[in-house]
Amino acid sequence: MRIKKGDDVVVRVGKYAGHRGEVIRALPAEGKVEVSGANVAKRHLKQQGQTMQAGIIDKYLPMPVASVSLWCKACDGPTRAGMKIDGAKKTRICRKCGADL
Repeated sequence: MRIKKGDDVVVRVGKYAGHRGEVIRALPAEGKVEVSGANVAKRHLKQQGQTMQAGIIDKYLPMPVASVSLWCKACDGPTRAGMKIDGAKKTRICRKCGADL
């Protein structure tokens, strides 16, 4: 999986198609990511002890990594990630323009 936490992505399919956001959390074992502002559900929470507040909160649900594409700032569009190897160092590059991601 070549998408990591902090990457800018665009959602390609589903209810949130076209939405751009940042990856909040990557789950490589499950092949899923959580994107800020996309795939949000309301959850009702009971109070847990005296410090936790009860109420309705927004929870980001994971979506399949195949449903999102990396966003390249250089070409200003969705792209796939390629790998460039310099000795022992691997970097991710844009497949369209060759810029670092």
